[in-house]
Amino acid sequence: MVNADYPDLLARRASLSPEKLALEEVATGRRRTYSELDARATGAAAALAAHGIGAGDRVAMLCRNRIEFFELLFGCARLGAVLVPLNWRMPAAELDGLIADAQPSVIVHGDEDEAVVGQLEAPPPAVALGKAYERMIADAPTAAVRSSWPSPSTWYLLYTSGTTGRPKGVIYTYRMAVANYVNIGSCIELRAGDRVVSFLPFFHTAGINLHALPALMAGARVQLLDGFDAQALVALLEERRIDAFFAVPTVYQALLDHARFAAAPLQAVRHWGCGGAPLSDSLVERYRALGVRVCNGMGMTETGPTAFLVDPADAWNRIGSVGKPQLLSNVRIVDREGRDVADGEVGDLLFAGPGVTPGYWRNEEATRAAFTEDGWLRSGDLARRDADGFYYVVGRRKEMFISGGENIYPVEVENVLCAHPGVVDAAVIGEADPKWGEVGCAFVQLGAGARADAALLAAFCRERLAGYKVPRRFVFVDDFPRTSAGKIQKHRLREVPENILSAVD
Repeated sequence: MVNADYPDLLARRASLSPEKLALEEVATGRRRTYSELDARATGAAAALAAHGIGAGDRVAMLCRNRIEFFELLFGCARLGAVLVPLNWRMPAAELDGLIADAQPSVIVHGDEDEAVVGQLEAPPPAVALGKAYERMIADAPTAAVRSSWPSPSTWYLLYTSGTTGRPKGVIYTYRMAVANYVNIGSCIELRAGDRVVSFLPFFHTAGINLHALPALMAGARVQLLDGFDAQALVALLEERRIDAFFAVPTVYQALLDHARFAAAPLQAVRHWGCGGAPLSDSLVERYRALGVRVCNGMGMTETGPTAFLVDPADAWNRIGSVGKPQLLSNVRIVDREGRDVADGEVGDLLFAGPGVTPGYWRNEEATRAAFTEDGWLRSGDLARRDADGFYYVVGRRKEMFISGGENIYPVEVENVLCAHPGVVDAAVIGEADPKWGEVGCAFVQLGAGARADAALLAAFCRERLAGYKVPRRFVFVDDFPRTSAGKIQKHRLREVPENILSAVD
């Protein structure tokens, strides 16, 4: 019988390229070679074992992006323990719910999060990064660690960002990690000589997997930033220290606003990837004017995450598409009865394959609801495929609304609004209407110094959309409630303070 385990890929990589630089903190200059990371992971495993952590036990981590995250991630792999990255943006009251769900045996935290840990209702034993963490490793006796990764086993838990409500713990397996390495590695041609930069938070799948963890599997260099810092990113670009770049649309927007960005040697970056939230056509066009091919993609925490990504050759002539399914992603578009739809028709987007999660942590009800009877993951997204095999995500099933018998997909209207030169971002939802059943309400964020009113935007939309798609109401806001990936939390839009409220009949 074929063994279903993978070898310990960090140990294998350290054997292949021991002196190559694996991790570097841009702000502090701290570094780890692959051999050093390998040794530190073993030390972290021994330290956890000395604290009674074993296979299946959870290890919570609350910290910014730093080298120790990967020491513990790989250390957990060597014990069979489960890492639980926690959202450091959450107050203690929210973290209490995650801790109650995951029930970690220990929480490792950064100095900046010590106060929040102290406010937790029922905190597990805590270890602070720095002297306490180093002492824990130095004092730990040698421990037996495993040399393989059981492919279906849980490696870590990622709690969903909650665009629709309460977070759920997505189970992330070793098989998913390897599948994502294949999917993203093949489509961006990830190689050992690459340098990537990781600034999205590690409690989010993009922070870990686009491109940090796959880069470590490939033997590349991962440069760490505590968070998005336009100045630091532009400096790395100017120094030609980024070969593959991934960001969410809000980051791409912010980079355009940096005074030195456009003059940086942008062509030195081999691949520009984008995901996490809808990418507007207008943003793609602005980067096209700079000669940059931003490759739009789509995935979920539950898909590992990489499922789709546009090839650079198609980035400019397939604007709006998320590309084609990657190597290990199985995809279907079906109608409400579960039958495959024809090309050009809109249906529900389903996923399967080794990159798909087996379910949600200790939540059988949510797991059952997420999958069809024959095992396909329901994404909740509506999509269509064109005759050439390119996919387009047209919106969320829950966000679609019906006005006068016509289906309206908010992402289409949002894309038009974002094409207006004064609009930075927009979100459209349906609201009740006595005549039409539902009509659109557009929340709009204007750029600095931009002027636009409801009548002007309605006229702009009317020139580009059928009349029934034009929002009947416009709400102008300073900003949106967002997830860590920059995705607008539409279920919270009613909480947004309104600067101007005006209606269009």
